[in-house]
Amino acid sequence: MNRPAMNTLTQLPRLPLFAVVTFLLVVGSVLILHRHWAYEVPLLYGETQTIWSVEARVEFDAKGDPVRVAMARPTSQTGFTLLKEAGASPGYGLNFIDGDQPRAEWTIRAADGRQELFYRAEVLVSPSADVAPPPAPALRAVSWEEPYATAIGSVLNEAYTTSADNFSLAREILKRFHDDQQSQHIELLRTHFAGRLPELWVNMLHKARVPASVVYGLALEDGRRRQPLLPLLRVWSGDESEVFRLPGFEHSAFEAETQAPLLLWEQRGAPVLDVTGGVDSGVRFSMLRREESTYANIAEKLSSQHDFLNFSIHSLPVEEQAMFKTILLLPIGALVVCVLRILIGIRTSGTFMPVLIALAFIQTSLVTGLIGFLLVVATGLFIRGYLSRLNLLLVSRITAVIITVIAIISLFSVLSYKVGLTEGLKITFFPMIILSWTIERMSILWEEEGGREVMIQGGGSLLTAVLAYWAMSNPWVRHLTFNFIGVQFIILALVLMIGSYAGYRLLELKRFRVFGS
Repeated sequence: MNRPAMNTLTQLPRLPLFAVVTFLLVVGSVLILHRHWAYEVPLLYGETQTIWSVEARVEFDAKGDPVRVAMARPTSQTGFTLLKEAGASPGYGLNFIDGDQPRAEWTIRAADGRQELFYRAEVLVSPSADVAPPPAPALRAVSWEEPYATAIGSVLNEAYTTSADNFSLAREILKRFHDDQQSQHIELLRTHFAGRLPELWVNMLHKARVPASVVYGLALEDGRRRQPLLPLLRVWSGDESEVFRLPGFEHSAFEAETQAPLLLWEQRGAPVLDVTGGVDSGVRFSMLRREESTYANIAEKLSSQHDFLNFSIHSLPVEEQAMFKTILLLPIGALVVCVLRILIGIRTSGTFMPVLIALAFIQTSLVTGLIGFLLVVATGLFIRGYLSRLNLLLVSRITAVIITVIAIISLFSVLSYKVGLTEGLKITFFPMIILSWTIERMSILWEEEGGREVMIQGGGSLLTAVLAYWAMSNPWVRHLTFNFIGVQFIILALVLMIGSYAGYRLLELKRFRVFGS
């Protein structure tokens, strides 16, 4: 007689859980559908046009005098269409000046202290866009003192002999400076003109009667922050021109390998930034790629319409958007961990350590990340085994492991760079504190449970990290998590549902296989 009552009492605590799960699913679905219908944000990845949001942050110290800041700004060019531009400059007057040298100009009667000015451009990737390049600069007379004049003449004669036109001549000159087996003339020029090589190459081309200038471009990499402009070499042949990347001036190994698309920020050889009335000036760029179904009004809808259901990350500055694009992927990795640990029964070293390792894999690439993780952890375990003989206190031991991990990563980075493996430089993206705790936990586990348990938990952690990496790096997942905040409600509902499961895990069912025989 009491069993039905007991069953009812057992089910009562689950009713609030089901109510919360239902509420989250409904709210998440409503937010997703409302954003799709009201703001035309596509549900499907890949059926959109690509828009780059690029933000320039100008910083300088003012001394209380009138200030004038002129910064070059981009224009529509081959492959890109400038949709709109805006600036943020409290207290400053701002004007967009067109003409031969398009620029944004900020002015103020008096300013004091550290100043920050912002410029933002929306650029549409348009492969069909074909804009005529600016006219070639006038040739100028150049000369050098000896022995540099002789060295430059020798390099020019060799490059001219093996070239057919202006563009191939530029390639031959750059190739000689980039060649590992450099001649004595090249070594002399690289030493004397260190830091001024782009200007030297331009002057060499002018000496050969080839119009050229140094221009500046921005390598577009999704989610990058505080990036500098890259110096580039633009060479003309009649009305045509070609832009060359310069060896040794890529600001990351990633760019050098993937050849990220270039947005020419300054195309005419003029200064990028000119500050009058201030010192210690600089400009850095943040960028973010997004997919939009229409590019005329959708950005304004997302940032300017403030109703209750419009939770738009797009209204934030680009640098913060880039940060949130990664943060919003963490619930996906956490969901993968919940499924593998609760439903399947995979054991890991640490609960959510695999999610952080998966984030590092996203920065490094999967193969490079796996190799780097195994090298660092294996070396760290060996050194941690020696530290255990010193009978150190826990805090001192962890600190020693952290310092050791930093030293290991530094050593591997230098060695990989020395042998020409630029992939090894990406190992610095690993969270060093997490690696240190992983080494400490595995070492203690080895002492208490043995090597077999270390292999089980270590293998489970790597498997979980790889699966979380695949889920978090999927372009469909990245599109949905960034553009639809309602996805976070649905993920939370799924996590609560999984958390209420109290049955056998999949890997535990092997204990009952004897009953099937």
